Amino acid sequence: MSHQAPLQAASDVLWRHWREGRLIAALPPDLAPADRRTAYAVQALLEPRSASALYGWKIAATSLAGQQHIGVDGPLAGRLLAEQVLAPDAPVPLAHNQMRVAEAEVAFRMGRDLPPRAEPYTVDEVMAAVADAHPAIEFPDSRLEAFERAGEAALIADNACAHLFVLGPKAPEGWRAIDLPAMPTAITAEGREPHRGRGGNALDDPRLALTWLANALSDQGLTLRAGQVVTTGTTTVPLPVAPGDVVRADLGGIGTLTVRIRPE
Repeated sequence: MSHQAPLQAASDVLWRHWREGRLIAALPPDLAPADRRTAYAVQALLEPRSASALYGWKIAATSLAGQQHIGVDGPLAGRLLAEQVLAPDAPVPLAHNQMRVAEAEVAFRMGRDLPPRAEPYTVDEVMAAVADAHPAIEFPDSRLEAFERAGEAALIADNACAHLFVLGPKAPEGWRAIDLPAMPTAITAEGREPHRGRGGNALDDPRLALTWLANALSDQGLTLRAGQVVTTGTTTVPLPVAPGDVVRADLGGIGTLTVRIRPE
């Protein structure tokens, strides 16, 4: 068996469960990745399944509480496939989503490539490559039944809990002057108390989260490309949602975004 065969087989199992809306207890032992590098190689095999160029990236577990919740030691990168991205006015389908939470996030659209290199990128270099900032809402999920106990390699292979994503409007001019770590944020559904937070809940600063992602990709020999969107992690405790909910995320000076969950 070639080195690539078990990677492809692991990806096939996960992809089939996503397509069929079914959960899996765990990958078979002979297919389960043993480390982060192998797990990212499994995840990479998602890309050729999309009919479009890669839309962008998500960062999971950017807060200590989030890391503790899923038992990992640091952030995880996942791919945003074009088919997972919804227009703000499109109803969000959660029929096969087991997590059923919404996350208010700061997203960045890249203006130029950041190719792999030996020296880590600095925050200033990464932000100079950013074109725009946006409010965003992510609806994460996993095909792993007990995702909280699956371990980081399994979660990375399962695309770091990427599921559905909605990008809001471009932030107003002057957004670069905003104190993003201190920026108040909130997410709520109609008739419920909001979950409140701040920009710094995403790895202490969404700009630091983006820089982490750029360097994580560089370490894998990957380019963070112009036009790609990176969503930098939830700024509040995730909000439980249900069919029919109207969800509003307030990302302070970055902007607001409202979406509706499809009734079942």
